[in-house]
Amino acid sequence: MNECHEIVSFTIDRATYGVPVGRVREILDICPVSPVPRAPDYVMGLIDVRGENIPVIDMRSLLRLPAAEDTPQTRFLVAQMHQHGKDCVLGIRTDRVIEVARLDDDTLRPMAEAELLGWSGAAVGAIGRRNGEIISILDLDNLFAEVPNAVLAQQSVAPDDTQGVQ
Repeated sequence: MNECHEIVSFTIDRATYGVPVGRVREILDICPVSPVPRAPDYVMGLIDVRGENIPVIDMRSLLRLPAAEDTPQTRFLVAQMHQHGKDCVLGIRTDRVIEVARLDDDTLRPMAEAELLGWSGAAVGAIGRRNGEIISILDLDNLFAEVPNAVLAQQSVAPDDTQGVQ
């Protein structure tokens, strides 16, 4: 991952993250979440998006950050990923979605320094900048590799069912 045309940027706690716009299906206001029995703490449950069951991940919990109450800016970012041999769609609970934007120089840099710190950094595909601010571009496939197959089995989509945010 060394080039990226556009990203959807969002915040979790004080950090700014991004995902390639082609992976994002839509951005939703907070809506009711149905719990999934015996799911990991970071799995909030399922939401219904036009008849499709979408698992929702609480990014704060996944990133081991303190919990926070929903605010008027809290959103679910619905994104496509590839896990367990199939294309899946997940909702990602964010503190705030910022914008669809181009990075400052349209280039992403790898997380080579992560290995020096003894951290694999697999969840962060690269680092970019927007308006001079550092943005960690998430590698959704690696970030959600720990999500149990039973949660993802709640739904699946065909690759051509996805639509990027315009």
